[in-house]
Amino acid sequence: MLPLTFVVMLAAAVVGYATEDADTNSGSGSGGGRSSFGKSGEAGQDPQDQDPAATAPAGDGNAYTPRRTEQNARVGALFEKDDSGDHFCTASVVQSPGRNMLITAAHCAFDSDGKTPVDDLVFAPDYRDHDEPTGLWKVKKVVLDDRWTESNDEDLDVAFLVLEKKKGKQIQDVLGGNTLGIDRGYRNEVKITGYPTSRDTPISCQNRTTKFSNTQLRIHCTHFEGGTSGSPWLADYDPKSHTGTVIGVLGGHEGGGDEDDVSYAAYFDDDVAALYKRAQEEH
Repeated sequence: MLPLTFVVMLAAAVVGYATEDADTNSGSGSGGGRSSFGKSGEAGQDPQDQDPAATAPAGDGNAYTPRRTEQNARVGALFEKDDSGDHFCTASVVQSPGRNMLITAAHCAFDSDGKTPVDDLVFAPDYRDHDEPTGLWKVKKVVLDDRWTESNDEDLDVAFLVLEKKKGKQIQDVLGGNTLGIDRGYRNEVKITGYPTSRDTPISCQNRTTKFSNTQLRIHCTHFEGGTSGSPWLADYDPKSHTGTVIGVLGGHEGGGDEDDVSYAAYFDDDVAALYKRAQEEH
C-alpha cells in the first residue's frame, strides 16, 4: 500500500533557530500524569535537571539534549492552567487547514476519573528552563476517538488539540508544522523529541521503529520516562522545507511503555486519519 500523507503546503521561517541539532548528550525519560497513566508525568514531582546520558554517544537509541532549531521549536510541553505547575506530557504542531492544531497522546488530554476531556491545557513550545520563546498557547478543543473515551483502547491513544489564536496569529503561522503520515509501515527511521517531567529541557533520540503488533510500533530510546507521552515520532525530515512527517506519538501499549528505554506508539491507520479529519471539521 502506498503511504498516505496529509500535506498542507507551507512556507515558514522562524528567525533565530539553527537548522541542525548538536550532538550534545543528555537524557531523561517518561512515566505517570493526571491519572498516572503510562508515560505521562506525575503531578507533584519536583522538576530537576538530570543528565544520565551525559557520557553516552548520541548514536541510535541514545537520548541527548537537542539544540534549539526550527524543527525542535514545534515540540513543546503540556501544562494544566498555566506553567506554574509541572509539565506532564508532550505535544507538537501538525499541519492543518486551520493552522492551529497539535497532536499528542489521548491519555494526556483525557481525565479518566471524570470521563471527560481536559479543559484547561496550555502548550509551551520550545520550553527550556522556564523560557518560552513564543509564550503559552491555550487549548480550546480536545478531539478524541469515542472508543478511547469509552474504553481507553490503546490502539486509539491519539488526540488532536485545537489552539486559540495568540496575538492574532495561529501557531502554524509562527512555527510552521509537520505533516501527518498514515499507513507508513512498521520500520521507519524516526527522531523522537519529548519533555520528561524531571527535566526543564527536552531530550531527543533517533532510531528505527519495529513492529510490536499490527496496531502498535515499538522503539528503543533511552530515558523516555514520565512526561514524554505524546512525543512525536518524526520521519523524513526535509531540511529545505523544514518539515517532517509524524508517523506516531509516544503512547499506545502500556500508555507508551513501562520501561524508560522502550516506548510504543499506536499505528497511524484509517482511524487516525478519520480523527484528524474530524478535528479539522470541529476547529
